Amino acid sequence: MNGQEIESKFYVSNLKKIKAKLTGLGAILIQPRVHEANLRFDTPKQDLRKTGRVLRLRQDETAKMTYKGASKAVKGVAHRKEIEFEIANFAAGKELIEALGYELILFYEKYRTTYELNKTQIMLDELPYGNFVEIEGRNIKSIQKTAGILGLDFSKAVTASYPALFERVAKGMRIDTRALSFKAFKSKKPNAEKLGVEKAD
Repeated sequence: MNGQEIESKFYVSNLKKIKAKLTGLGAILIQPRVHEANLRFDTPKQDLRKTGRVLRLRQDETAKMTYKGASKAVKGVAHRKEIEFEIANFAAGKELIEALGYELILFYEKYRTTYELNKTQIMLDELPYGNFVEIEGRNIKSIQKTAGILGLDFSKAVTASYPALFERVAKGMRIDTRALSFKAFKSKKPNAEKLGVEKAD
């Protein structure tokens, strides 16, 4: 996918309730629950991070390479340029990126289930530190409408990226950011206050 990413995410306490609402509303299941492994890369001087850009390699049912430009938040909705495409081999993709001089700075994983409703995509995300709903649409209005239908308080939208949230809690809990796995958070799950977010449901 090449173009503009327009999305909002919400920290929730009850993901099953959101899923039940989607089912009741007749939302279309686009992607059943799938595990994702994400590798984020940067230069030794972290030139991408300093300018808000992202170079990521993701493995779920396929392998994908992604570039994201700096994010701009407008009324709780993040806008950023995104270039994403599938690659044939995850390991080869990692080797290529590292051969170009980039190094691994972050590993994180999650489980994601994707639905479509009213021309928006709704992602139910289970992360090691909590559950989130991510809504992606054509514009702010469509995202706000879907959030309202699902009973989510739009004023509680989270503008920080998942990696930023991971790093925020990892530092306080002394967890290696290159190993932000479910195992690492097994006995150390942070609350909303430590994440710096508010529940939207």
